[in-house]
Amino acid sequence: MSRSLKLGLDFLFGLVVPIIILSRFSDELGNVTAYVVSALVPVTWVAVDLLFITKRFNFITSFLGLNAVVRGILAFWFVDGVAYAFKDSVPSLLWVVVFGASLVFGRPLIGAFLEQSFDPRSPEQERSLRDLFDERPARRALWLGTLAMVLLSVVTGIANFFLNIWIVTADFGTRAFNAQVAESNAIARFAISIPETLVLMVVVALALRAVYARLPGDPTDKDFWELMELRRARREKNA
Repeated sequence: MSRSLKLGLDFLFGLVVPIIILSRFSDELGNVTAYVVSALVPVTWVAVDLLFITKRFNFITSFLGLNAVVRGILAFWFVDGVAYAFKDSVPSLLWVVVFGASLVFGRPLIGAFLEQSFDPRSPEQERSLRDLFDERPARRALWLGTLAMVLLSVVTGIANFFLNIWIVTADFGTRAFNAQVAESNAIARFAISIPETLVLMVVVALALRAVYARLPGDPTDKDFWELMELRRARREKNA
């Protein structure tokens, strides 16, 4: 599946379909049923993507799967007001807890994102990558990158919480509640999720830059593992 098609399907099942269900089918399905179905559509799409399309199980996909499971469970917590605003912000809180814990235990998790992007194919490549990440400049960049992700999740979680406080004011189980949830989700996707994604891309790019700075040669001329092999050869020569 092409990247553009994948992004289109993510947008379709993550935002468009749930909003249509909430705003157009609440009367036909019933307000509560429409709310649950709309909440489970993105969860189902993530499960289908991981199990039948991507078919890759690593830290990133496992974390996305955990996030989807949490969202699926929360769909059956029928609340409104402040409780709903908190519930809808739990995924951001999950990012804060998981990535914050990785800093506490000294294994900054942005390294897992980079590791999956480099795609080591052998135990030797995995060991050489860990050695590179353990070098002080690279380790500092990974630590700061993970801290930036934690702070980003805190900011987006708070923004999402107050967005829901502002917009979702109706009682749960009413058509007005579903319409307000649809409105809040649409605003959050464009006002919060897109800037969050752009900042995340910058954070990862800076971490990648710090890692490549530890390698000899020009990254535009050779791929990552060719540079790693050149690094290994030079270290053996200087040993």
